[in-house]
Amino acid sequence: MERHFCRYGLNESDMNKKLVFPFSLILLSLALALAVMPVSAEPFAQAFYQTPTPGPDSRVIYVVQAGDSCLRISLLTGIEVEELRMLNNLDEECLLSEGQELVLAVVEEPTAALEPTATPGPAQPTPTPFNGTGEICVFLFADVNGNALAEPGEGPIAGGAISISDRTGEVSLPGVTDNSGEPTCFSDVPEGEYNVSVAPPEGYNPTTSMNYPLVLKAGEYSILDFGAQISSATVPIPVNQGGKSPLMAIVGGVLILGGIGLGIYFGLSQRKKQPLD
Repeated sequence: MERHFCRYGLNESDMNKKLVFPFSLILLSLALALAVMPVSAEPFAQAFYQTPTPGPDSRVIYVVQAGDSCLRISLLTGIEVEELRMLNNLDEECLLSEGQELVLAVVEEPTAALEPTATPGPAQPTPTPFNGTGEICVFLFADVNGNALAEPGEGPIAGGAISISDRTGEVSLPGVTDNSGEPTCFSDVPEGEYNVSVAPPEGYNPTTSMNYPLVLKAGEYSILDFGAQISSATVPIPVNQGGKSPLMAIVGGVLILGGIGLGIYFGLSQRKKQPLD
């Protein structure tokens, strides 16, 4: 004789199907909750530029490197983009090719004035050599795509700790980066060998080397840019960039809880059922 559960109006076959359904939901929710771990970018060496000396024709030349743009060259050299375009007859798109020579400036030599011939006098003592000064600038940018290049849309990062020290221990210059969009500069730095280091603020991971050995000569303007990327622990990474989806995690959690609840409910119901012979 077929057995029935009069309280719920279900036969034994229907009850078995109902018990299988919560376990299917649990398996489905576990599959939806899986996400791919984010991939961290490996550090690259940052771009570095020193103002070159004029050539025999009094022109200052810059050779375009791979990945260069007019904006990046402007940040490296301190020359406005419009001036760079005017000096090199570039169009509005400012298209460049690797190996192309760009004129940064034309230095005019002052005309020497005629002076009367000096009458030889007694020999003077040799003066003490004069050590000149230069300028070091540091730019910390948000390297969104992790390619170690400061590109349009990748703004500055404030709160990075800067340290500039020479190898003799006589010069130690601390500083902090800001979000003004301009490099943090140190002027009147005595010429010599320096180590320039930057520590990104909390919540950022470096995408370039954070230390750079620099030889500064008198009259030079040197700018170094360092890149950092916001860590995945601070801001969730979008799914299309290899991160976890918060929505999928929520849906998975709801499905897991719902499946567990249904399993408990049907388990308790089965204990309380009253079969009819």
